[in-house]
Amino acid sequence: MSASTKLSNSVKALCYLADSKKPCNSIEISEKTGINASKLRKLLSLLCKNQIVQSNKGAFGGFSLNKNTDEILLQEIYCAIEDRKAFDLHSSLENKNNSFYNSEINKYFLDLFENIQVDIEKKMRKITLKEILKKTRTYKR
Repeated sequence: MSASTKLSNSVKALCYLADSKKPCNSIEISEKTGINASKLRKLLSLLCKNQIVQSNKGAFGGFSLNKNTDEILLQEIYCAIEDRKAFDLHSSLENKNNSFYNSEINKYFLDLFENIQVDIEKKMRKITLKEILKKTRTYKR
């Protein structure tokens, strides 16, 4: 799953949990958001590990937000679910041949991608889940 899909799916699940008045299980979240249940459970597990979401077991258990929506930053969500950067030089582009075309051009793109990544994360640090909810609710019919 791409970084943007994982982030979008995570935000959908978190928005659903924010709107819910009770803990929700992964099947309910999956049905309401259209996210594959197996992929959703992996994302929720990562969000739990990073204390954005909490999981309660038992008859009335399920997932719920562990913080207020104005305390959850988009960058925090991104870092919780991503094990690599959004802009990453794919390993197949790296070559043992240390020619100019491999080393210098790859270095150029690595530097460029690093700068873009810093800019992206800086912008995401300014966006809260509360703002996303407010903005997306204006799109509802």
